[in-house]
Amino acid sequence: MSEDTPTAPLPPCDLAIIGGGAGGVLVAMQALRQATAPLRIVMIEPRSVLAQGVAYATTHGEHLLNVPAARMSAFDDRPEDFLDYVVATTPPGGPERASLAHAFIERRRYGEYLRVRLAEAIAASPAQLQVVHDRVAELEPRSDGATLRLARHGELQAAGVVLAVGNTPKPLPARGAPQLPEGRSLAAWDFDAVKAIPRDADLCIVGSGLSMVDTVLSLAENGHAGTIHVLSRHALLPLPHCHGPAATFDPAPLQAMDLRARLRFLRTAAKEAMAEGLPWQSVMERIRPHVQALWQSLPLPEQRRFLRHGVRQWDVHRHRIAPEVHARLQSLVERGQLRLHRGRLDTVMAKGPHLRVSTHARDGRIDEFDVDYVVNATGVEMRAQTMRNPLLHDLLGKGHAQAGPHGIGLKAARDGRMVDAQGQPQPRVFILGSLRIGCIWESIAIPELRGQADTAVRGLLAPPAA
Repeated sequence: MSEDTPTAPLPPCDLAIIGGGAGGVLVAMQALRQATAPLRIVMIEPRSVLAQGVAYATTHGEHLLNVPAARMSAFDDRPEDFLDYVVATTPPGGPERASLAHAFIERRRYGEYLRVRLAEAIAASPAQLQVVHDRVAELEPRSDGATLRLARHGELQAAGVVLAVGNTPKPLPARGAPQLPEGRSLAAWDFDAVKAIPRDADLCIVGSGLSMVDTVLSLAENGHAGTIHVLSRHALLPLPHCHGPAATFDPAPLQAMDLRARLRFLRTAAKEAMAEGLPWQSVMERIRPHVQALWQSLPLPEQRRFLRHGVRQWDVHRHRIAPEVHARLQSLVERGQLRLHRGRLDTVMAKGPHLRVSTHARDGRIDEFDVDYVVNATGVEMRAQTMRNPLLHDLLGKGHAQAGPHGIGLKAARDGRMVDAQGQPQPRVFILGSLRIGCIWESIAIPELRGQADTAVRGLLAPPAA
């Protein structure tokens, strides 16, 4: 892997990968593995370290993966590869393989794993990977490739492109947020800034999902003594994983049901599973491989109903956390240090030495409380028009792409090719990850990312039809 020289002109490439987070690295590894000739692959990523998107950028040991090690391989054909890496890098005298298979490993180790496997793929491949630390401002698709315009390096001609831009944090949804004193409003993904919050400070975390969990864990690791307010529309915490087999019911009938009937079906399945001695989580494990088909079989009005009324219940049941992490959160709730507030954030304003947080409850009641810091844990932005990404704005503005269903991400064909404003797939441009959520819903976990990476590379590197 070679590093670029600043502003050096770039020769044409066979594959350009836009984004060097986990998704981009998975694409690069697939391309290196599948290459049978000395292809030229270029990855464009502004950050200096690869595989450090928002999920794996943390350097703090308290942030764990939300999936056991045995299910986090980067390769479909080597399902225990991450477990192999964990076993090989665990010091002598540590846990045995069987125990590690069910363990929730430190998240920073996953980024390390991806970088190690990328280096191995580079060494074994006839292809060459060049990493260019830059940003792509424009992309002009063609039938035989695309022209990329980089902020510092000018034009790059590519025979194929994979757009793997990763996740974009949402802005803090509050009036007064831009006027807050510097350093008092933090992003949950600014892990070091969160760790620097004074131990006795009171704070409000806006959002109660996985980013909130990261923040609370960092505070707890510091021995935080101040009050932690958590505000969200539903005030629901993520639920825990539970070891055990998947339930055995047939999920096929779900596809013919409307949303309400599906929910009744799943509740009944959970009760039946528990009556048989299985945890309710076994039902979620059973439908996990079918989520994309279930989403695509819902009519658009039913999808909108889910987004309005059911998405948070889905999130807390689907995106679960390690049992030990859940227990730690519950302990903080039970002793009154972690306080849940159900409502919408209205305003955040400086009030003397503190910040005044004002919220609206569903019954119209206004609640106010004072804190020292506000942490934005509202999650990822899903609407392409509001992602503050110049490349996406350019693609949409020129009609090279169109927004996905409900305005979420970009529209893609079933194989991942980007669809233009006229509804035609761009033959040499694939999209990956969060940009496909509107089309397939389940799109940001490692099994989906590695599958999308494999499909995109096969589509772009396959020899042209005779």
